[in-house]
Amino acid sequence: MKTLEDYKKEISKCSKCGLCQSVCPIFKITKNECSVSRGKFVMLHGVVNKELKLSKNINKYLDMCLKCEKCDNFCPAEIKATEILTCAKSEYMNKNLAGKIIFLLQSKLIFSTAIKIGKLFSRIFRKERKSYEKAKNIMYFKGCVNEVFPQTDIYLNKIFKNTPINITEQNFECCGMPFLSEGNIKRFEECAQYNIKKLKCEYDYLVTDCASCQSVLHSYNKFFNAGIDTEKLLNWGDIIADSQIEFHFEKPVTVTFHKPCHLKNDDFFKKIIDNCQNAQYVEMENYDDCCGFAGTFAIKNPKLSKELMKSKGINIAKTNADYVITTCPSCILGLKQALKITKNKKTKVVSLLEFLSKAEIK
Repeated sequence: MKTLEDYKKEISKCSKCGLCQSVCPIFKITKNECSVSRGKFVMLHGVVNKELKLSKNINKYLDMCLKCEKCDNFCPAEIKATEILTCAKSEYMNKNLAGKIIFLLQSKLIFSTAIKIGKLFSRIFRKERKSYEKAKNIMYFKGCVNEVFPQTDIYLNKIFKNTPINITEQNFECCGMPFLSEGNIKRFEECAQYNIKKLKCEYDYLVTDCASCQSVLHSYNKFFNAGIDTEKLLNWGDIIADSQIEFHFEKPVTVTFHKPCHLKNDDFFKKIIDNCQNAQYVEMENYDDCCGFAGTFAIKNPKLSKELMKSKGINIAKTNADYVITTCPSCILGLKQALKITKNKKTKVVSLLEFLSKAEIK
């Protein structure tokens, strides 16, 4: 992957037009120029031209980023800000003690071993799936959370009990998102290359229920020329919507949906709700705004995180929904905090799979 020096021309492309201000959730709160992409590019321009050092103060502003990619998608010059900021973060972390400690904790020896231990203990709660001779072959990329917690397996078994699909798994590593966010490029590359080798097999679809995992798997082609057919890379919601499964809820329920930052397409959701009897959908105001969790962002920027969560909680309350549904394990944590902050005891946070598993399947 590239060095910050490699991005010198890209950084210079920023015309400082300020359009990123209009979409950056952090700038809307802070009004601090250093919290938005163009302000960070001013600092990084100084770094690549040897006028500034990549200091602790600059790193503070690098951490003041949700990695939501809204600035990437809105930039008229098509500058990939998130990618550049990640590179700058990597170069800073590689040069200080704190970074080396974090990288040690994220090493395969420690991080992967912890996941494997959790997976081992959860195995007794996982039931074997029925297999079919002729069915869609789905390669399931579980992600770290679902490797440790068995609930998703239980939900899938119920949802697809009458649908002929074959779900297979490989012994995948973490997708690499936690490492990429901390600037641990070497560890990210290690995970990606391992997973790419595991994906050199036959399948009809590569499926995950985590928007972040899906986004990172998609990025493997850009960074490593992985050859993944991205048309086959789907969310479980896409598979369920295509299967035309009918869900019947015994009592009427009202639901709303939070779209994770890394979920590119949420067309599946309304298609699924249309097949849910006794379920009413109410769209949340700014349903695609960040929940405020964003991994370690919530730890490094607790006040900003709380402000974003509060805003999300207020918008959830306006819908008066029984359930707020999402497709990202991290967002579930952020949304639960949002409800706690706004003292909303009515609404429950659930994954899409958990919600659908509550229904009678037809």
